[in-house]
Amino acid sequence: MLAFTWDVDPLWVHFPSTWARLPVDGIRYYSLLYVLVFLGGYKLLDWQLRRAGADPEDAHDFVLYGVVAVLVGARLGHVLFYEWQRVVRDPLWSLEIHHGGLSSHGAALGLAVAMFAYTRRRRQSFVEGCDRFAFSAALGAILVRIGNLFNSEIVGKPTGSSWGVRFPRYDGYLDPPLRHPTQIYEALLGLCVLVLLLWADRRLGKERRPRGALISVFLALYFSGRFVLEFWKEVPLHETAAGLDAGQWLSIAPALAGWIGCSISRQRRIPARWNTIANVSDGTRQALDSPQK
Repeated sequence: MLAFTWDVDPLWVHFPSTWARLPVDGIRYYSLLYVLVFLGGYKLLDWQLRRAGADPEDAHDFVLYGVVAVLVGARLGHVLFYEWQRVVRDPLWSLEIHHGGLSSHGAALGLAVAMFAYTRRRRQSFVEGCDRFAFSAALGAILVRIGNLFNSEIVGKPTGSSWGVRFPRYDGYLDPPLRHPTQIYEALLGLCVLVLLLWADRRLGKERRPRGALISVFLALYFSGRFVLEFWKEVPLHETAAGLDAGQWLSIAPALAGWIGCSISRQRRIPARWNTIANVSDGTRQALDSPQK
C-alpha cells in the first residue's frame, strides 16, 4: 500500500452561518451512507423474502423496526460500552446523537431484538428471519465503515513504516503519522463476508438451505474478523482489559455463537421456510419446522 493523506471534509453540504442555531452544521457523508444502509438493507431483505414467496409487505413492515433498532441500539451500545463515565457526569449527553457515537455491536444487538419482535408478531421463526437479514447486516458493516472513513474516525495504530494513511483531521495538521486504515480493512471484511454469504446461499441450495446457516456464517466470519482487526485499531487505554479492547470482548460471544450455529444447522438440517399462511396452527408449525428426511 502506498502512503497517502486522507483529508476529506466530512460535510457533504455546509449550512449557512445564519442557521447557526441548528444542532448540526451540515449534512455529513456519514448520514448519507446510513440512508444507503437502510435502503440497501431493505432491498436485500425484500429479495430474500420475495424469493421465499412472502407477502410483498413483509420486508416493508420491518423497516420501522430496523431504523429504530439501529439508531437506538447503536447509541445505547456506545453509551454503555464506551462512554459510561461521561454519561454519569452528563446524562443529557447521551441524547446528543448528532455529535456522533454509535456502536456497531449495539446496533447488532438492537437489530436482534427488533427481529425477535418482528418475527414473533408475524408468527415466523426468529432464526429464519435472521438468516434472511444476514445479507443486509453485511452491507451495513461495509457502508458504516466507509462513513467512519469520511469522518476520519476509528483510525488504526501508526504503522511505524513508510506506508499507510495520514489522518490530519484526527491527529492535527502538524506531521500526522502514517496509520493503518482500519476503516478500509473493516469495509473489506464486510465485503468479503457479503460475497461469502452469496456463495454459501447458492452452495446450500438457496431455499433448500438449512435454517440458521446464513446468520451463523455471518456471525462467525464477521466477528472473528473484527476480533483480529482490533489489534491494529487505535484504542484509548481505558477501553482495554486483559490485553483486549472493548470491541474484542464484545466480538467473542457472537463469533462463538456463529461457529456453534454453523455446526448445529449442519447437524439438524431444519429446512428454511418463510411461512406464508397468515394464521398457522402450532401443529402445522411443528410440521413445517421438522427436519428434512
